[in-house]
Amino acid sequence: MGTANRLTPWLFLAPAVVVLGIALLYPIGYMIYASFLSWSPSERIGDAEWIGWRNYTNLWTDEAFRESFLVTLKFAAAVVTIEMVLGVGLALLLDRKLRGMTVLRTIFILPMMIAPIVVGLMWRYMYHPTVGVFNRTLKSLGFDGAPWLSDGTWAFWSVVIADVWQWTPFIFILALAAMQSLPRSALEAAEIDGATEWQKIWYIKIPLMMPVLIVTLLLRLIDAFKVLEVILVLTNGGPGLSTEIVALRIFRTAQEFQELGEAAAMSNVLLLMLMALTILMVGYNWLQERRAMRLRVVAETGK
Repeated sequence: MGTANRLTPWLFLAPAVVVLGIALLYPIGYMIYASFLSWSPSERIGDAEWIGWRNYTNLWTDEAFRESFLVTLKFAAAVVTIEMVLGVGLALLLDRKLRGMTVLRTIFILPMMIAPIVVGLMWRYMYHPTVGVFNRTLKSLGFDGAPWLSDGTWAFWSVVIADVWQWTPFIFILALAAMQSLPRSALEAAEIDGATEWQKIWYIKIPLMMPVLIVTLLLRLIDAFKVLEVILVLTNGGPGLSTEIVALRIFRTAQEFQELGEAAAMSNVLLLMLMALTILMVGYNWLQERRAMRLRVVAETGK
């Protein structure tokens, strides 16, 4: 009877697990198999030539792929750093009872509700050299217009600004939720001990929020590595390769160059990199959760 009771939950879960496993593993297996083929869209996958590791070895001699890889690392580091600082900063500023706070929070999260294609088009028009709002404003103030999308450095930071505008609210909402779930006893104990507001933020709030912030950071990093639509609409990877991240390189390799096997190899490299990053971040998050638990115990017991 005990064994049957233990197996019952697994029997109910089994259909969902099987469907989820097939939905996840079959496409990944298909992509891994395709990465060992010289495969074009004009032929069936079964008729493609088996070439072994050639697609992978070609990647490391492909200067365009290496450049895209470096652009991806730079883009992910820039957007995630800026978004984390702004998002957590806004959460710290607005973690208080204010009239109209519900309306304010709703306004803050509006950008992340807009489709990425629309975001790309909207910012592309604002960056327009002659009729865009930014250059018109600069010229009205007596300055020359900026080459927002025609210069490599300007284009890169223009894309970063668009991504920060759209996804900082995501960081803000999660950070604010984490902040409002902190134990009041820890903050009250700090106030009794005479801690300043900055000391409470640095030594109480941030350490206790760290597990949530690590997960938030991981989610944004994963998404930053595979941004496509906004960059595709804004710059199409240009000028040159200054804004072409790996996801866009994969899209162009499959769509324009008709090299599905090579695109699959690029996708697998990106997948392995994100898996390694996820494992590192999950391990670090586990350590931070243990530290946060110890801090909670000390704050609540005073020992």
